[in-house]
Amino acid sequence: MHKRFTITAAFFAGLAVALGAFGAHGLEKITTDEKILHSFQTGVQYQLYHALGLLAIAILAERYKSNWINWAGKSFIIGIILFSGSLYLLTFLKVEDSPAVKIIGPITPLGGLFLIAGWIILMVAVLKDKK
Repeated sequence: MHKRFTITAAFFAGLAVALGAFGAHGLEKITTDEKILHSFQTGVQYQLYHALGLLAIAILAERYKSNWINWAGKSFIIGIILFSGSLYLLTFLKVEDSPAVKIIGPITPLGGLFLIAGWIILMVAVLKDKK
């Protein structure tokens, strides 16, 4: 098992649970805007899904010893930070009605591309395996 990916996956999964709890109980005290709440929830969901995907990559790293597996894991990590992280930041910027929303907003789809790339790279890692 890939130790760094396992540790990172556990961190992201635990953080997703904590942020999900905050979104369900604390964020509603700050805003009632359904669109903002939904955006935050999307960040939490995708973070948890991809933390589990990263855990799978950590396990698969034993079977598929290639750089492709490492790149898939790194892509998930970058994607989680950019996609979910930007959604969390956008949540608070929108609550504060900050003009910085226009600067942070374009980061979210970039993070999504990294998440998609991670799945594609994982598929390539398995397809390229000679075993």
